[in-house]
Amino acid sequence: MVDLSQYLPILIFLGIALGLSALFVFLPMGVSRLTGTHNPTADKLSEYECGFPAFEDPREPFDVRFYLVAILFIIFDLEAAFLFPWAVSLDLTGWPGWITMMVFLGELAIGLAYAWKKGALEWD
Repeated sequence: MVDLSQYLPILIFLGIALGLSALFVFLPMGVSRLTGTHNPTADKLSEYECGFPAFEDPREPFDVRFYLVAILFIIFDLEAAFLFPWAVSLDLTGWPGWITMMVFLGELAIGLAYAWKKGALEWD
């Protein structure tokens, strides 16, 4: 016979977590309906994630600027991912590591200036 009493603390923890998460989700919704602050308007219900309304035809292509901004975001996000380990290990890499990172940051700055000059960051 297996003793399942050792799983009781885990079940209690999961029950408390489920209760708190439900409370954090449904309590603000209920309070907003009771206090009258639940007032959906056309501006509140409009599209905000992509910056333009949803398409009627799903095969309609996106504007290329959307992809350019996404690629630039990924590039600079990866830059930040390279900066943290470099900063931690700078005492081990010394001057060669510092110079290499400055060349890397210089290349990224030149690329950002080029994208900025070409208007890739402009959003109409």
